[in-house]
Amino acid sequence: MHYNWNWGIFWQESPDGVSTYLDTLLAGLKWTLALSAGAWIMALVIGTVIGTIRTMPNKWAVRVANGYVELFRNIPLIVQMFLWYFVMPEIVPASIGGWLKSLPNASFITAFLALGFFTSSRIAVQVSAGINALPRGQKLAGTALGLTLPQTYRYVLLPMSFRIIVPALTNEFAAIIKNSSVALTIGLVELTAATYSMREFTFQTFESLTGATVIYVIISGIALLLARWLEKVIAIPGFIAAGSTNTGGH
Repeated sequence: MHYNWNWGIFWQESPDGVSTYLDTLLAGLKWTLALSAGAWIMALVIGTVIGTIRTMPNKWAVRVANGYVELFRNIPLIVQMFLWYFVMPEIVPASIGGWLKSLPNASFITAFLALGFFTSSRIAVQVSAGINALPRGQKLAGTALGLTLPQTYRYVLLPMSFRIIVPALTNEFAAIIKNSSVALTIGLVELTAATYSMREFTFQTFESLTGATVIYVIISGIALLLARWLEKVIAIPGFIAAGSTNTGGH
């Protein structure tokens, strides 16, 4: 097959007449980073709450938390994106649905919610696994000191468990960057969508995909290096990253 290579395509003017194709990719990267960071914060907060509830003595609360995990973890992310984007505006009151559809950044908000809830269910598993990996005496010691159950979780169990599960959370953070690419299916022009746009306008398939690959590798590499450094700083000798495996597929 004859293919005309053109690595200078990145510096050529894009169809908007203002920026280059490299600028187009970088603009997509900004959306990728914004989506990944926002969804990660949401997932970490909700996942911590749900994961903690899964280890509490209240059986009904545990069942509800387990149901949350199974619901959001086992439905494919792309299906969740479609449900939030196409179905949700139709099942809420018409005034709210119309408002949702008219939002200029509706695709970003939809992707943010879908990715946040999906990842939170996975983080919940990591958090509960980290808490369960701690010796039972940790909770008893907190009670013996006069701490209430919420205080025991806040000051004893959660700080220790997070130090154990940092490697697993590192994997989830890398995964959320990759999973953000699914947002292109609902119209968000993040990095992968920007790459496809560049390919369609230039017909330079290999150059476009190579450029996106290099950017993804650099961003993921930086994130992983920072995470590995954090692991070494807060690692607890004698403990492993409980829950880093068998947490469900992406």
